[in-house]
Amino acid sequence: MIIWLASYPKSGDEIIRTLLSTYVFSQDGSYNPELLNNIKQFPDNELFKQLGVDINNEETMYRNYIKAQKLYSDGNAIRFLKTHSCFVSRKDFQFTDKHNTLGVIYIVRDPISILSSLTNDFKQSDQQSSEIILTHQYLGKDSSNHCTTYLGSWKYHYNSWKTFDKFNRYCLIKYEDIIYDTEKVFIEILKFISRMGKVNFTLEKDKFQNTLKTCDLNKINGLELQKNLSPSKEIKHNLEKELQNEMRELNYLK
Repeated sequence: MIIWLASYPKSGDEIIRTLLSTYVFSQDGSYNPELLNNIKQFPDNELFKQLGVDINNEETMYRNYIKAQKLYSDGNAIRFLKTHSCFVSRKDFQFTDKHNTLGVIYIVRDPISILSSLTNDFKQSDQQSSEIILTHQYLGKDSSNHCTTYLGSWKYHYNSWKTFDKFNRYCLIKYEDIIYDTEKVFIEILKFISRMGKVNFTLEKDKFQNTLKTCDLNKINGLELQKNLSPSKEIKHNLEKELQNEMRELNYLK
């Protein structure tokens, strides 16, 4: 079954993937970028091609999400998949179901910091970045290499995955915590995985410490915490107004 690494873009999923793939899939906790291949992205064009699904037909792809995920099934073994999709559950389109999903590790980041990353990375204005965060968006819609992914808005994305909290299958990880208290948060993640897999948690201490040592988080993260620039007071105020409930819930806003 699948444990999802779900996140809105620019929220630090690469950090979690790097730590997790190094600890779980290496022999001694030594980082190797090839290990990231053990945690694939969903949706993925090649997966749908295996099923004979027309990747240019968005509705057909949505209807085959569950079927595509079954290709990852391997008895009771845990499979990790990363996604930037929001969690959609409605009659005509269900992102996943309880038969495929074991749990969700959701990585969240302060939307003000996300705005800064979007502005820096895409060389656009803060206003453009703000509109992306506040409105429903798609990823890869005009790309021939990437699957169309329904992202939604930051608010919708965050709230949609909280559904799994009702079933005790949800682990919320804050980007800021994984940067400043990596060891504590990573142990929390590993304990969650053990609980979902219904096995006793045992930490391989040497392997764990080597994972922390060989995974250079500053390099992975691009030192974004240090280089973030504050948006204008008007844009910041507007974001905080629109997202105040979620930002207060996450202690991003007092």
